[in-house]
Amino acid sequence: MGGRQVSTPQDWQGQRVTVAGLGVSGISAARALAGLGAVVTVVDNGDGDAHRARAAELAEQGIEVRLGHLADGSRAGDVLPEGTELVVTSPGWKPDSPLFTAAAAAGVDVVGDVEIAWRLRGTDGRKPAEWLAITGTNGKTTTTQMLASILEAEGLRTAAVGNIGTPIIDVVLGDEEYDVLAVELSSYQLHWAPSVRAHSAAVLNLAPDHLDWHGSMEAYAADKGRIYEGNTVACVYNVADPATERLVEEADVVEGCRAIGFTLGAPGPSMLGVVDGILVDRAFVQNRQKNAQELAHVEDVHPPAPHNIANALAAAALARAFGVAPRAVRDGLRAFRPDAHRIAHVADVGGVAYVDDSKATNTHAAQASLAAYEPVVWIAGGLAKGATFDELVKGAVGRLRGAVLIGADRALIRDALARHAPEVPVVDLDRTDTEAMLAAVREAARLAEPGDTVLLAPACASMDMFANYNKRGDAFADAVRQLAAESA
Repeated sequence: MGGRQVSTPQDWQGQRVTVAGLGVSGISAARALAGLGAVVTVVDNGDGDAHRARAAELAEQGIEVRLGHLADGSRAGDVLPEGTELVVTSPGWKPDSPLFTAAAAAGVDVVGDVEIAWRLRGTDGRKPAEWLAITGTNGKTTTTQMLASILEAEGLRTAAVGNIGTPIIDVVLGDEEYDVLAVELSSYQLHWAPSVRAHSAAVLNLAPDHLDWHGSMEAYAADKGRIYEGNTVACVYNVADPATERLVEEADVVEGCRAIGFTLGAPGPSMLGVVDGILVDRAFVQNRQKNAQELAHVEDVHPPAPHNIANALAAAALARAFGVAPRAVRDGLRAFRPDAHRIAHVADVGGVAYVDDSKATNTHAAQASLAAYEPVVWIAGGLAKGATFDELVKGAVGRLRGAVLIGADRALIRDALARHAPEVPVVDLDRTDTEAMLAAVREAARLAEPGDTVLLAPACASMDMFANYNKRGDAFADAVRQLAAESA
């Protein structure tokens, strides 16, 4: 960090801040900093009706907004406004964006809204809430929400924030006071948050993702690993994913901070794990060499798929690091229900279960989803985002009854199936219209037998056919309901 650390309201007075991006987090940062007396300019290359409407609202607060192309033909989001002392970016802006190159040349720091939220903690005179932070390639949102449910069961004032829900700056500066926050952090957010120091943090897993943004797997992992920097009580890692433990080993933490593993097997000392269907703690107990504390039963986790049990163990580890009682872990897990399109059971039709995991937008997520069911008729495909599918198919081949492929990059999955699972029947739907989902469900029903699961776990992004993964999941659920009506 070359620039100054701003930690009091007075320090913001008159500071010239450029906010990159007119999305939710950018608007939140702009309003908050302008409210503290900063001179704020927002830049965005968009210039549509929605952008103009947002710009008009910000202008009422004295915030300048530069949209689209400027008078000299350059794009607003590429040019550093004169006099800028700090740039606040939105998560999606790539590190090599021209605006940031210009900022670096001018010696101006670039940070994200999470960094700003961290600096603003306590500026209103209240005791800042502690942060329990979570990242990983997959499972972040579910684990963060599980953690918040557990903290609530303990009677703590909490909220799930960060990469989900209300913008984190709004929570930090809002009227409601919190004891502790469950903070989901993406790799983008961590890249731009150099000062954040959590009470405890977890990296759930690491698999190739967003490499076009980070540039390499090493850079992606390094940004994920930032979440451990300065942890005071616990760095929670996945025993089944050694890369997460290496990040703990490389982190600079407060003296006495402990490495806490979670595993789907029997835990060793300083771990949480599963014994005879019971989630147990051998980390936050007396005499952990010999003792274990029961926390909950596998059946208390919804749904009790293996990767969701792992999520529950990570959430429990963070909660226990904060001093939460075992009873609250159990009660919080029992109360929690995942968001839509995350291994959600839609219906049983003709003895076949139909499960929507449209949120499985990459191979790592699809691998976890496929591991939860057997036998499976797999509906997959979409935008591959540069992914390859050989390892995914090799790991799932013993579970596959059949596969139905949709979307722009379905040929990549078809070819992987041909190489590694030639005996698995494959239906290749040569269409990308939204009605293709109904056809896919009907083909899957034809391949399935009673006792099977038809699983939408696309391993791809949705934007070739749908606005987002939610719309894709809705289309699947609608198709299943239509199938059920036809079968009645």
